[in-house]
Amino acid sequence: MAEHKKKPASSIPSDLPSPKHPPAAGSGETHEFLSRETLDALSTLQLLDMIVAKLPPRHPSLLDFVYLRERITGIEEMNFEAQRAIEKLDAIVEKLRSPAFRVGTFLMPIQPDTAHVCVSGTDYVCRLDPQVPLSGLQVGQRVLCNEAFVIVQGLGFDRSGPIVRIDELLSDGRLRIGQESGLSQLVIQRSQLLSKEKLKPGLEIRLDANQRIALEVVGVSRRTERSLEKVSSLPWQSIGGQDEAVQAIRDTIELPFLHRDLFRRFQHTVPKGFLLYGPPGCGKTLLGKATAFNLRQQILKETGQDHPEFFLHVKGPEILNMWVGESERQVRDLFAQCRERASEGALAFLFIDEAESILGTRRAGRYQSILSTLVPMFCTEMDGIEPLRNVVIILASNRADLIDPAILRPGRIDRKIRVRRPDQAGAQKIYEIYLTESLPLEEKPQELAAAVAEAQFARKEENAFLEVSYRSGKRDLLYRADLASGAIISAVVERAKSIAIRRSIDTARETSINRDDLLLALKLEYDENDLFPTTDVTEDWMKLTDFDPDNVIRLGPVRPRRANKPGSGIV
Repeated sequence: MAEHKKKPASSIPSDLPSPKHPPAAGSGETHEFLSRETLDALSTLQLLDMIVAKLPPRHPSLLDFVYLRERITGIEEMNFEAQRAIEKLDAIVEKLRSPAFRVGTFLMPIQPDTAHVCVSGTDYVCRLDPQVPLSGLQVGQRVLCNEAFVIVQGLGFDRSGPIVRIDELLSDGRLRIGQESGLSQLVIQRSQLLSKEKLKPGLEIRLDANQRIALEVVGVSRRTERSLEKVSSLPWQSIGGQDEAVQAIRDTIELPFLHRDLFRRFQHTVPKGFLLYGPPGCGKTLLGKATAFNLRQQILKETGQDHPEFFLHVKGPEILNMWVGESERQVRDLFAQCRERASEGALAFLFIDEAESILGTRRAGRYQSILSTLVPMFCTEMDGIEPLRNVVIILASNRADLIDPAILRPGRIDRKIRVRRPDQAGAQKIYEIYLTESLPLEEKPQELAAAVAEAQFARKEENAFLEVSYRSGKRDLLYRADLASGAIISAVVERAKSIAIRRSIDTARETSINRDDLLLALKLEYDENDLFPTTDVTEDWMKLTDFDPDNVIRLGPVRPRRANKPGSGIV
């Protein structure tokens, strides 16, 4: 359709060639003095004005021509609006029919008018629109490519993408990432944003959608949540009743650090780790934390060098994960952290509590257990190609018999240190630690500690706690002292505090902790913990009482027997 524009009604336009002999009004025809091409270039209104101009004044047909001109003007305006609507529809249809643009990642410039771009995982050498300057594009930036793969616009950096962890920094600035988020090991390059950023292994970074460029440092991964930013001040003197275990730990850990020359001279292999095993509540976790603090203090005292400690406290069950390979990845990650911090000069400690939960004995069966892959991974990390230097592995368990023998063999866990229940002297020392001078006490802490320890370890009838029946028919009694632990002693002191507080509230006056409070707390503590397993699991529980369970057939409380009347026939 030819384009028509609205023009005002006028006489013959001024840009038309003037005839040499214009005809007089009322004579001749229009085509006699204008060419056919000129006439075709005129609009309908212009032709009508030329015809009207040829009529004499006051011609009777002038009014008819005026009416005709108004009708033609309306038709022309309607055609003009229809043309504009058709043009808009054509533009919309053209946009809807045009192919989609592609979004790619700018990798590097090649020539002033070409660039290396990755689109949907495929590399292209794309030309640039002259209106898009190559200097305005940065490595890692998103670009818009048309159907001919010509870069027509820069879109800035992507704000989403997979999170991965840096495994290694290559010499040319590239990064090697590990097997996270379902990715195999990849080598990627940095974006313009990270070109001058100081990166290190272990940091989490975000990749672009094509997984070719590192765009952003997200931060340190959640693994640091297991590490203690500052190890508590726990000198050996603050741990009571475990002198034998403390000395064994010091010989195992402190001597190789303090006397390196002697160990090198005798070509003595430094132990990689040790196991703390024994009944629950006897201070295994406390000993592990104290090891890191005291080693740092001893090195500072002997050499004058302060090495910060890196204590990674891991509770065994928190490593277990339902996703395949995730538990093994966490084990690798734990050792990688320790190696990294040890290379920086820190004293790295990996403390795994409840070790039997993740390092239990492997058993063959129809269904594969997670232990069948977790234990080999732990063994591989302990004696793998990359050695453990300045890294101490500490395992704690109250069921060492359930830990896989491959973990406990010499060369991996070299020392097995038993944490025994405290004797009377050890219990008295623990009481003195908890009964500090800052507490309101009626007597000296030493006197109160001696009194309650003596009452707890007295071999008398009211202290009889358990009855053990052997296969030979012999019966033996276990007293409160046979089940003493640091946890029970701490609970007795806390219960005595609550008794004194309650008395202060009832009497409306300030009172202090006295000997009766401690003795009552001791009785209540053992009475409330009178919970024991059934006969079918007696063997497991006997391992927690420091008694040999091989010949034991029954373990039960004696308190119900004591309540029976004589002659009832109950044995």
